[in-house]
Amino acid sequence: MKMHRECPVCKQPFDIEVGFYYGSSYISYALSIAISVASLVAWWIVVGLSMNDSRFFYWMGFNAVLLIVLQPWIMRVARTGWLAFFVRYDRNWRANPPKPLERTNADQQNNW
Repeated sequence: MKMHRECPVCKQPFDIEVGFYYGSSYISYALSIAISVASLVAWWIVVGLSMNDSRFFYWMGFNAVLLIVLQPWIMRVARTGWLAFFVRYDRNWRANPPKPLERTNADQQNNW
């Protein structure tokens, strides 16, 4: 669950401001829904769905375990996606070092 404080290659800081990654929950939610729909379609094709037996409830249990197992991956992808919205890639990153951060507060970090 820990992340680097900055990119080991270009030195771009990852902790932009206090609470910056709260917005990544939107991306995480969208990824979880997409994975759930994909697993439902796969379950429907392989096992089938019926309201007359418990196959749907077995899928719900399978999907819950799948999402728990994939949670570290989903979190990383969501944080990377959220960061990509706000920090643009600079092709000339060697000549242009990252700008200093304006809205960080070391006293308020890790208060969540």
